[in-house]
Amino acid sequence: MADDGTDERERVLDTARRARAASISLRGLTRNQKDAALLALADALDAAVPQIVAANATDVARAEAAGTSPALIDRLTLTRDRIEAIAQALREVAGLPDPVGEVIRGYTLPNGLQVRQVRVPLGVVGMIYEARPNVTVDAAGLCLKSGNAALLRGSSSAAASNAALVDVMRAALIEVGLPADAIQLVPGDTHDSVTHLMTARGLVDVVIPRGGAALIRNVVDNATVPVIETGVGNCHVYVDKDADVDKAVAILLNSKAQRVSVCNAAESVLVHRDIADAFLPRALEALREAGVTVHGDSRFALHATGTGVAFADVTDDDWAAEYYSLDIAAGIVDSIEEALEHIRRWSSGHTEAIVTDSQSAAQQFIAGVDSAAVMVNASTRFTDGGEFGFGAEIGISTQKLHARGPMGLTELTTSTYVVTGDGHIRP
Repeated sequence: MADDGTDERERVLDTARRARAASISLRGLTRNQKDAALLALADALDAAVPQIVAANATDVARAEAAGTSPALIDRLTLTRDRIEAIAQALREVAGLPDPVGEVIRGYTLPNGLQVRQVRVPLGVVGMIYEARPNVTVDAAGLCLKSGNAALLRGSSSAAASNAALVDVMRAALIEVGLPADAIQLVPGDTHDSVTHLMTARGLVDVVIPRGGAALIRNVVDNATVPVIETGVGNCHVYVDKDADVDKAVAILLNSKAQRVSVCNAAESVLVHRDIADAFLPRALEALREAGVTVHGDSRFALHATGTGVAFADVTDDDWAAEYYSLDIAAGIVDSIEEALEHIRRWSSGHTEAIVTDSQSAAQQFIAGVDSAAVMVNASTRFTDGGEFGFGAEIGISTQKLHARGPMGLTELTTSTYVVTGDGHIRP
């Protein structure tokens, strides 16, 4: 008799086989069919708010009992408003153009052959993610619109929430005549099931990890299925010597404190020495009022003294941190070049922002950082698929191949070359 590990592996592979079969059906769907399904999913989620909230309450209670941080509990929590927002995101995805079938390029060769490069679905997309049940719906919706089957492996901390969401969506698919297996939870609650998913080469076309650094590194290092790497967000705000102080204070506060439990929240601020006297008194007051603890260098400490802001000496661990909390690493720099050198050393390649009224400084900053997104006089919080007009995103890629930055529908496709001849043979 097979041991439990073998049984779990077979369950995962069977789920992947059923996803593969469903993906074949999805490839031929029209936009109208996919959009109708997305609208049905949204309506079903709205109708099921009470049962989803009840399931989520089980997960939240378990997380609170385990001493989970407030930031992670915030990520885990589903309220009526959040569920309705998730459903609305599906409706917005339904309103977006369908990338499948788009001709990327087309031309006729001198021999008369017609060549077209056409967008097609990836096939089966495996999502491996932590305690964010909204990802369950976002990923399922984006996969459906782009013609892909979704295999969803959330964390055990959101097990009840994810199960409720997927049950609702699968029932809605059946109601509109589509295969329920287009949306599936990966069976198993051990780390082995993650391994089985990310090594199901030939059944799963791509895996996308979304979560903390340890999860992402595990998938990148051990998957045999191709990976689209989403990265942690050690995002920086640089306040240039030519910054507008009002804008700089507002951008820093929004980047750090608007919502701390997300990857596009700022974790570090660098301030040019020439603007420190004008900027820091107001910035420190705003950070103090928001409850932010500043982890600053020695020059920053001089400005923080007597302001009442919570302060600690900065360490290398702080410069490297993705806090997920009301903490920020802070330093004063002598030049934009020093700021860029610091960012290149510590950045995770997610988002960097500059506040400046100097076009030359903005251009130098854009050219000098190597991140998925660069904000000029705007909050780091705008690095988001919805804010970019993509609809709900499936993640923010910090790699450089295939996809980079917020990933929407287009990033869930690949391409096929369609070559049309008239009896052509190669001489």
